[in-house]
Amino acid sequence: MMARLTRREMTMGLVAAGAAAAVPLPAYALSESQARSLIETTVSEINRVISAGKPLNAMLRDFERLFRKFGDTSYIAAYVLGADGRRASSAQKKAFSDAFVGYIARKYGRRFNAFKGARYEVKSVKRVKNYYQVKTTAHLRGQAPFATDWLVSDRGGKSQFFNLYVEGVNMLLTERAEVGAMLDKRRGDLNALIADLKKAG
Repeated sequence: MMARLTRREMTMGLVAAGAAAAVPLPAYALSESQARSLIETTVSEINRVISAGKPLNAMLRDFERLFRKFGDTSYIAAYVLGADGRRASSAQKKAFSDAFVGYIARKYGRRFNAFKGARYEVKSVKRVKNYYQVKTTAHLRGQAPFATDWLVSDRGGKSQFFNLYVEGVNMLLTERAEVGAMLDKRRGDLNALIADLKKAG
């Protein structure tokens, strides 16, 4: 079970360098080839950062840049915050989004050494409602291959991933539960959570 959890955590890191499936998204002109290309490019860019051999802090900054470039961070952050976002001001929502993106990049970026030499193979691309599901198989050194499904849309005007599943586990829901628990510990004080996220990870 621990090995399986580690694989989930490592692959969630792709999002960090990088919404539930049931939430409908507006339709744009996203094509199957664009969805495939996005995930292939995302993984390629992540592997390039891993192989560059930069100091840790520089590598973490690169992962955050990739997350903002390839991930729909505004949607991801809003979904993770959930119902608590309804009482938040626009300034708080933006502050949370910025803090959460940095937190995720630091949290998972430190584990990226395990991805050296990794290979992701795109198995299929399927349209689901108004987004695409890109099914991949991850091949990591010393571990059995495992499935990772990326959800891609262009709801923000360009193609970006907004969630992924690792062996059937919804990683965005996992982060939502963890952030909710963190907020509960702070008695619902969103400003305190934002301040702590800036330092955590």
